[in-house]
Amino acid sequence: MTRLVIRQHRSSIGEKIAARRTLEALGLRRTGQSVEQTDSKAVRGMLRRVAHLVEVSETKTETAGKE
Repeated sequence: MTRLVIRQHRSSIGEKIAARRTLEALGLRRTGQSVEQTDSKAVRGMLRRVAHLVEVSETKTETAGKE
């Protein structure tokens, strides 16, 4: 499973309300804050909308207990 680490590197001041609400839906509240989200089409679409405000990196997670 792939997880995305999303860090807000620019302020949402002066942005349209849709961009502000998208950041809020991703769990970001302030500049410099990071959150982890599961990689999905919905999250990728939100990231496309606020790509100029965030930095994204991928991490792989292993599922425990599946043998």
